[in-house]
Amino acid sequence: MSSRKARLTWLKILSLFSVVRGYNIPIIILAQYLSAIFILNPKARALDVILDLNLFLIVLASSLSIASGYIINNFYDAKKDLINRPNKSMLDRLVSQETKLHVYFALNILAVLLAFIVSWRAAVFFSAYIFLIWFYSHKLKKYPVIGNLTAALLAVLPFFGILMYFKNFYEVIFAHATFLYLLILTRELIKDLETITGDLANNYRTIPVMFGERMSKRIITLLTFTTLLPVILLISVYDVGYMDIYFYAGMMVIIYFLIKLWQAETQLQYTHLHNILKLLIVTGVFCIVLIDPQVLVNGRNLLAQI
Repeated sequence: MSSRKARLTWLKILSLFSVVRGYNIPIIILAQYLSAIFILNPKARALDVILDLNLFLIVLASSLSIASGYIINNFYDAKKDLINRPNKSMLDRLVSQETKLHVYFALNILAVLLAFIVSWRAAVFFSAYIFLIWFYSHKLKKYPVIGNLTAALLAVLPFFGILMYFKNFYEVIFAHATFLYLLILTRELIKDLETITGDLANNYRTIPVMFGERMSKRIITLLTFTTLLPVILLISVYDVGYMDIYFYAGMMVIIYFLIKLWQAETQLQYTHLHNILKLLIVTGVFCIVLIDPQVLVNGRNLLAQI
């Protein structure tokens, strides 16, 4: 009996891990630290950035906010996920909706308290961020265009929290942010194609539901070509070191992505496209190191690349 109870406890822990998408959080933390070291504050040594207590608190607050965002998103999307992701949905349902809400509020309160240790401005920023996540999950995600734009914005906002902390408003930073935003926005549109069955059943007015799959593919194609503009800017105008290898390889991946996009018809094929973009984003996180590995030891002068 005790063995059965222990097994159920572990299943519930695994369920909660699935709900908060615990596999994504370490990647987000790594992305924030690498961005801080190589893009947002490259003049400082990596060790100085890593040991910055205020930065640690901001990263931790953003991670908790994002985790709570996954919970509230899961809460509102329970019926849709039962259609689109039945296996994951069954695992997620091992934890009651009441427990999810308790964890949601606990994570949000802790995030704001940690941010308040840094400054009252940080606390206001994360309070607004948490509210925006809730408003998106509750209302905005059911509407075409604005739901996609907001989802992509929510994904990059934590990085702007770090940007405001360092107060380094260089143009190259916004070029990187634009590339990331457009890539995430493209992924959001692919997700709408991937989950069109559940969206139709639950009255989500997404672009594929309102305008059809063909129009969605046209918009994604246009958006994909737009994504290349900040890439060209980063390669030709700014010094991104060896990271230009990633951008050149990324262009080839995008060409392959577009070919597969127009061939795609099933949910499985759209899931494959979603995973291509996710892999491109995650690979980009690790490739940030290629900008200038010397930063790990000595830092560098950012003025050299402007």
